[in-house]
Amino acid sequence: MRLDRRALLAGALAGAGAAALGARARTHGGGALPGRPARGATGQVVERRLVAAERDAAVLGPGRPTTRVWTYADAGEPGFPLIRARVGDRLDVTLENRLPEHTALHWHGVRVPNGQDGVPFLTQAPVQPGESFRYSFELPDPGTFFVHPHCNESGQSGRGLAAVLVVDGDEPPDLRPDLDLVLAVKDWRLAPDGAFLPLDTKEGAGKAGTFGTVRGVNGRAGPAASLVPTGGDLRLRLLNLDPTRVLELGIEEGDAIVLAVDGQAVRPFPLDSWRLGPAMRLDLLVRAPSRAGDALRVVDYGAAEPWTVATLTAEGPDVGRGPFEAKTLYAARVPRPEVATAERLSFAFGSGSGSSTPSAATGGLPPDDPLARALLDSLCTRDTSLWAINETSWPTGPNAALPPPLATLEAGRSYLFELVNTTAHAHPIHLHGHSFEVLSSTRQPGLPRHLADTVLLLPRDRVEIAFVAAPGDWMLHCHVLEHLEYGMMGYLRVA
Repeated sequence: MRLDRRALLAGALAGAGAAALGARARTHGGGALPGRPARGATGQVVERRLVAAERDAAVLGPGRPTTRVWTYADAGEPGFPLIRARVGDRLDVTLENRLPEHTALHWHGVRVPNGQDGVPFLTQAPVQPGESFRYSFELPDPGTFFVHPHCNESGQSGRGLAAVLVVDGDEPPDLRPDLDLVLAVKDWRLAPDGAFLPLDTKEGAGKAGTFGTVRGVNGRAGPAASLVPTGGDLRLRLLNLDPTRVLELGIEEGDAIVLAVDGQAVRPFPLDSWRLGPAMRLDLLVRAPSRAGDALRVVDYGAAEPWTVATLTAEGPDVGRGPFEAKTLYAARVPRPEVATAERLSFAFGSGSGSSTPSAATGGLPPDDPLARALLDSLCTRDTSLWAINETSWPTGPNAALPPPLATLEAGRSYLFELVNTTAHAHPIHLHGHSFEVLSSTRQPGLPRHLADTVLLLPRDRVEIAFVAAPGDWMLHCHVLEHLEYGMMGYLRVA
């Protein structure tokens, strides 16, 4: 596909025809995905220590002013550290906090036990400055995931606090890519001297969000560039780590097949373009150019002008792969809901009151609830509510009490949620601790049925998802970070 067609698409997206925003991929490939061989725990332990600290980083590039980022990376390492393990391994990660405020690690998209989910005040105590916290759990699913804090996200993630988690074990023997590349897209709000600009603004928070001033990939400004084996098969792991921006991804000068969404395998289909909201991921199989020196590009068409995410240039002799064909990952081993008998619940994502909404206004938790005395500090609340779920906003103000759950579910039962966007802005909705099935969308009629942990609601959209509830207290929120911080956040209790 050529840029002129993509440019026409980008122009169409900006107009009133946004209901068709982001052409969906073409039809599914036929047949079921192969089953992953049954293996339990591997007995292997992958140990890592993540030190959250402020460090100098050359975000703007060599010879430019450095930036005091917040990062888990050591000096000289990539901006977003990569943790790699195999499905069935035990991940044992110690978080050491050297920041001036408390933090935690949320394992985005990973079906962890509730106590490992990394939500301060709800699933664990905040990790205060100078403290450490050990996370330890078996990895139930292969795929592409990431790690981030869960209080003051716009401030902490906005300054760079994120890591990528790749869990291997989803590739059958006939799918062995010649190169596996991570492309984590994130903008930075930086002045020319490398200093941070305000990371959230009331004006942005009440609209689509506050956008960055410098676009970047893998922790550095500008597009990524990589040499790839000529004619080889490339697995691209694309992550949207931006607090705000919705990407519209496609490939120029090459062909691509979608392998997985949010880390979970799909029946492979050719990529036309795919919309990736904040926190969403996409795995592609891409054929490298057949002639050394030629290049293909990963392009974001969702911006006012198409922006190159990465340029991949062929190098060396042709590896001789033969015709480019669709190949499949192993099917996900995720509990599947009984859609026909699932209990239906509806959640409306809309505007908030614009005023302080202490949790006392909603009645609070019963006095005998273990969380009834939990008080949220100012890092986990804002001073006003601009957004809401079912007309209820996350509490505001200092020392607000933890609110009651949005709903109480039964563990092991199937649920069908209708997610309704009543606003003029897009909202990527994330449910912790689960991979749900995306069933339908009124504004995205070509959206294929797939598993996900984050689903994008277009303006005035209605999306249906279904899942089997796992026990615990699980956050449900928009992943435009200012939207969740200003009220579009709550939790589900599964007993």
